[in-house]
Amino acid sequence: MIEFQVTVTVEGGLHARPAALLVSRASRSQSKITLNKGDKTVDARSILGIMTLGVSQGDQLLIQIDGSDEEDAAAQIQDLFHQEFAG
Repeated sequence: MIEFQVTVTVEGGLHARPAALLVSRASRSQSKITLNKGDKTVDARSILGIMTLGVSQGDQLLIQIDGSDEEDAAAQIQDLFHQEFAG
């Protein structure tokens, strides 16, 4: 299992468009990918789940990835947050 934290830098937080990009990226993986904010945990393949987290710009998320391609999945998700979602 791989765990890492990200700070959401995208303006407006994880609203519909960035959430859809995250779901798309997570859906490419065979691994289980979860997002944790506070005491809430959701499947990264669920746009509704992501939207219910109410993630705002500046929030920190703990991302957990567990499965056969977890290293590649972690790199893809980190790239999404650090490159595509960067200010």
